[in-house]
Amino acid sequence: MQRNSPRHWRRKTAVVLGAAALACAATVFAHGTTPHGADHAQMGAHQTSAPSANDTTAAAFAAENDAAMTRMMAGMDIKPSGNIDQDFADMMIAHHQGAIDMALAELRHGSNVQLHRIAQEIIVEQQQEIAAMRLALGQPLPPSAPAPTQAGRQ
Repeated sequence: MQRNSPRHWRRKTAVVLGAAALACAATVFAHGTTPHGADHAQMGAHQTSAPSANDTTAAAFAAENDAAMTRMMAGMDIKPSGNIDQDFADMMIAHHQGAIDMALAELRHGSNVQLHRIAQEIIVEQQQEIAAMRLALGQPLPPSAPAPTQAGRQ
């Protein structure tokens, strides 16, 4: 299948949208929240003991992931401009940035070495695709900056 063929892009779009749906479902399942903020976990039993370090880490991850999902969904909710290419790129750039933000949350709060490698790959690949979309539309690339996984480290 050729990379620039319509079939390739339909398949790739289906995969990306499927991944987004899985990410939303994982958020709901893991944290009892929906991207729209309805917190189902709080409708059940209340916690009676002090939160453990795992609870604190899980809560920090959940909050960071929910914020990333909210930003991504807001960024994808564009008013059609009449320029299909521009609209597609705007939505996909927001979607890819959401994947980067979620991967950063995994790196900050997760502990699985394999998932950390996958998260790092997601960050690199999504940044490359964002750059490719900007270049395809003749937009300037953002200024060089430290990799998100390196920012703030010494």
